[in-house]
Amino acid sequence: MFAFIRNLGTPELLIILVVVLLLFGAKKLPDLARSLGQSAKEFREGIGSDSSDSDEDAEDEDEAASDVEVAESGDAGDGPDTGETSA
Repeated sequence: MFAFIRNLGTPELLIILVVVLLLFGAKKLPDLARSLGQSAKEFREGIGSDSSDSDEDAEDEDEAASDVEVAESGDAGDGPDTGETSA
């Protein structure tokens, strides 16, 4: 997808740097870099918290599945008394 990034050499990177410098100016460049770093940090934290949330969700799904299996098998034992006796 971004294979062209691997082919960027020093001249291309310098041209990109000059264009960014001309567009944003020297005064705003540190703020831009700072906000970009902050965004990357928040993104990584979000990715990390999603994996821990998915672990908790998987545990909840396992518990729900075991509850369904017990209910389907009829071995709950705490169900209402229907008055029927097993022979």
